[in-house]
Amino acid sequence: MKKLIFANLLALTLAGQAIAADLPTQAAPPIAQRFNWTGCYAGMHLGGGFANKNITDPVFLVQDTLIAPGTTTGVTTVSPQPSGVVLGAQIGCDYEFASSVVIGVEGAVSGSTMRGTRVVGLPGSPGDSALVQVNTDFLPSLTARIGYAFDNVLLYARGGAALAGDQFEISGTLTGIGPYDFRGLDNRFGWVVGGGVDWAFSRDWSAFVEYDYYQFGSTNVLMTDQISGLSGLVNYSQHVQVVKGGVNFHVWWPGL
Repeated sequence: MKKLIFANLLALTLAGQAIAADLPTQAAPPIAQRFNWTGCYAGMHLGGGFANKNITDPVFLVQDTLIAPGTTTGVTTVSPQPSGVVLGAQIGCDYEFASSVVIGVEGAVSGSTMRGTRVVGLPGSPGDSALVQVNTDFLPSLTARIGYAFDNVLLYARGGAALAGDQFEISGTLTGIGPYDFRGLDNRFGWVVGGGVDWAFSRDWSAFVEYDYYQFGSTNVLMTDQISGLSGLVNYSQHVQVVKGGVNFHVWWPGL
């Protein structure tokens, strides 16, 4: 009896092994491929800009040009604080090393509505004042960037060259002389540093948030009165801060 039971168990075991051998082999679950930032991209951005501009000396420009040389004593500095919207585009390329360090280069340009005004009194013409206005029209930049990738999230810093396109206007009316409207333009080279985070939410698209600090030093701007044709110089210095967000479309290198 025991031999019969043992024989049946052995037969069942052999039959089970044979059936299992005939079943299709289940493939191992695929290993998720790590995201790679190597490639090029282009996209758009939108944000806000805030600037500090120190203008020296608009009082001297108006009084000594239109009233008489030597009218102004002392130096006056006016500090408009332009702010507004920035909107633009960027294009660049990155390379990710095996260590997850990412290096790249990016060119960007932003149009701007940043505008600021200040009113300053004119002691040489008591009761009169001048309106000082500054507009920043565009902010191009060319920067290198370096970062560290956490799979599809990239933390990065960037730095390089920048340009600011500015318009200046000093206008008003002088008692006994009449209206005036001094205007000037300047394209000022400087530098920019910043950083942000870029998140690849699909294979081809990423979204980013970034902060940038622009520094343009100081320079002189030629101001010409649109009414009398007379000209003079003012000195100004400036720095700009921008916070922006945007999206990029990526084109990956072959094989990635």
